[in-house]
Amino acid sequence: MHKTLQFILVFLAFSYFLLSCGANQENKSPKIKILIDTDANNELDDQHALAYAFLNKDIFDVVGVTVNNTRNGYGIQGQYDEAERIIQLFNLENKVPLYMGADKSYTEIAPNISENSFDGQPAVDFIIQEAMKVEDEKLVLVPVGKLTNIALAILKEPRIVDKVRVVWLGGNYPAPGEYNLENDTTAVNPVLQSGVEFEMVTVRYGKPSGTAAVAVVREEINRNMKGKGPLSHHTITGRHGGEFNRFGDYSANLFEEAEMYGNPPSRSLFDMVVLAVLKNETWGEKVEIPAPKLVGDSWIDRPENRRKIFYWQNFNRDAIVNDLFDLMQKSTSEK
Repeated sequence: MHKTLQFILVFLAFSYFLLSCGANQENKSPKIKILIDTDANNELDDQHALAYAFLNKDIFDVVGVTVNNTRNGYGIQGQYDEAERIIQLFNLENKVPLYMGADKSYTEIAPNISENSFDGQPAVDFIIQEAMKVEDEKLVLVPVGKLTNIALAILKEPRIVDKVRVVWLGGNYPAPGEYNLENDTTAVNPVLQSGVEFEMVTVRYGKPSGTAAVAVVREEINRNMKGKGPLSHHTITGRHGGEFNRFGDYSANLFEEAEMYGNPPSRSLFDMVVLAVLKNETWGEKVEIPAPKLVGDSWIDRPENRRKIFYWQNFNRDAIVNDLFDLMQKSTSEK
C-alpha cells in the first residue's frame, strides 16, 4: 500500500511538471520577426542598433540585414562592409544574411524595377522573399536609413503591404527635414500611400522629444562598453583602423573618433531607439495621426485622410541606454 501511494504521488508530481511546462510554453511570447535596413557606415548609431538587436536574442528574430547608401557612408560598399563587421563581432555571419541595397534614389531606380538587374535588387528581392514567408504574423521592417529599399520592394511586389509593418527612424515630424528623409525624399510618399502599416520614430534635432535626446557621453561608453560583449571568432579591422574582437571595444573606438555635440558633449543613439520601443512600448509615446504627405522635405497634414499612421516621441533615455549597458554586461558573462 505504501509503495502504491508513493507511486501515485510521484506520478501526480510528474504530471504537474509536464502541465506547467506546457503552460509556460503557451504563455511565452513569440519573438518579433524583424529585418533591419541600414546605412550602417553613416554615423555610429546604426552599429549600436544592430548590436542591440543581436543582444536581444530572446526578443528579436533577426531574419536578415539589408543596406542602403546615404551620403556620409563611403558608398554602398562602405555601408555593406560596416554592417558585416558588426555581424562578425557577434559571430552571426552564418545566421544573419546580409544583402546590398539601393545606392541611388527611388525615382532613379523605379523605372528599372522590372528588369533582370537593377540598383538594389539583392536587398529588394530579399525583403520581398522574407515578407512573403510570413503567415500568422507580420514581418517588422526596420529601416534606419532612407526608405528606398522598402519603397522599391512595395513597388515590385505590392502584396507585401499586408505582410509587413514598417517602423522607420526618420523625420522631424511635424517639422521639416532630417538626414534619412533628405537622402531620398522621393521614397517617402510611395511608402505612406501604399497602405502599409507605418510608424515614424522621430529625430527632432536639439529637442527633448525626439530620438536626438537619447544621447550618451564618451565617459559612459568607456565605463559601460569597453571590454564588454561576446568574444568574436574574428578580429575585425574597424572603419577608423584598429583591431577589435568585442563590440564594446569597437563602440568605444567609434565614440572616440566621432565629433561630439552639445553640453555636455555627446552623440545620439537615434537608430537604436527604434529597436528599444519595439522591445518595450512604454519607453516612448506612440501617437496616431491621419497620414500626412511630404512635399519637398516638409510635411503637409491631411486631417481628412482616413489612412492612419503613427509617430513616436518622448523617449525614456535612461531606460533605453541602461538596457544596452545591462545587455552588454550580461553577454560578456555568458559562456
